[in-house]
Amino acid sequence: PVQILTYLSGVPKVEETYLKPRVGFLYPIHTHNISMYINATQEQDSGQYMCSVNMVDERLDKNVGIINLTVLVPPAAPTCQLHGNAIVGANVTLSCSSKKGKPSPMYQWQREPPTLQVFFPPAQDRARGTLKLTNLSLEMSGVYVCRAENQAGFKNCSIVLEV
Repeated sequence: PVQILTYLSGVPKVEETYLKPRVGFLYPIHTHNISMYINATQEQDSGQYMCSVNMVDERLDKNVGIINLTVLVPPAAPTCQLHGNAIVGANVTLSCSSKKGKPSPMYQWQREPPTLQVFFPPAQDRARGTLKLTNLSLEMSGVYVCRAENQAGFKNCSIVLEV
């Protein structure tokens, strides 16, 4: 555990940690609300935070509060790829992956208009970001868009399939 903030003998202090320029007490201590803030949250701020209030002549174990913080990270722009040869009658796999995202993004493929098409399992694997297209025909040519999404946001990439 690393001490972040203290209030001792009437003096609030921000300890020397990587959080120092971004944290502080939310309210003046005399309000008896010792909430803290973290500005410009980063993924590495995720973790368990503990608040301990120590009063003279009181049991320590009843004066502790614990909260888990998870900083969500939107997906980075994904990369779309074609695996296989796009020829009539063949099978290909489109893949989509994002290098960042917390929680891990889910992926959704769709074919853009004029022939809008949405895909479902087993052709599409939302967790892996793959779309399997079988027995290709000329009509399957078009723009395919992948959306990488989690609770923090989404990003798209696209690929042109020419059969």
